[in-house]
Amino acid sequence: MDTAPHLRDYRLLILACSASKRPDPGRIPARERYDGPLWRTLRVTDPNGVLAKVGFLSARFGFRGDDTPIENYDARLTRELAERMISGGMITRWPRPPSPNRPDNCGMHPGAEIASLSLIRGGRVPFRDVALVGGALYVEVMRAFVTGFQRMGCVAEDARVIEISAPIGIMRQRMAAWLKEPVRGKRSC
Repeated sequence: MDTAPHLRDYRLLILACSASKRPDPGRIPARERYDGPLWRTLRVTDPNGVLAKVGFLSARFGFRGDDTPIENYDARLTRELAERMISGGMITRWPRPPSPNRPDNCGMHPGAEIASLSLIRGGRVPFRDVALVGGALYVEVMRAFVTGFQRMGCVAEDARVIEISAPIGIMRQRMAAWLKEPVRGKRSC
């Protein structure tokens, strides 16, 4: 059994969710549900999911892995919600409880979700190369959490972190180029 880390184990792509979604009923993995241009580019550039581990930031779900089953929903990240996410930090679960009077036992902590992406074969391999991709407000929230991910050890302290936020055509090109890059200082598979 191969226990050596692979290329994708060192790389983390965090994408903004997408307003365009496949209308399939029930819950399907986010990688299939989201159908905006960035997600389509991801599926074409990395159809087998071998170039990077993928997380996403959603106004509804917070930070999650791309294999998370989600339903079709409609929620947009507003300035107010972005500020609430940032101020809640690593310990606030998303989604929030449906009522402030209900216990805070639903949702997921952002750190727990991203940390779970860094686990391989019973250990943790910190991400060495991270790309934050989406509109300016989404990237602002992503950026605010990177330090917390580093403190948890799921993103290396000296990791390269790039931000891709531009007109959609440019974002698609830059994200595809990043996905195709070799990992610096690591042997590719």
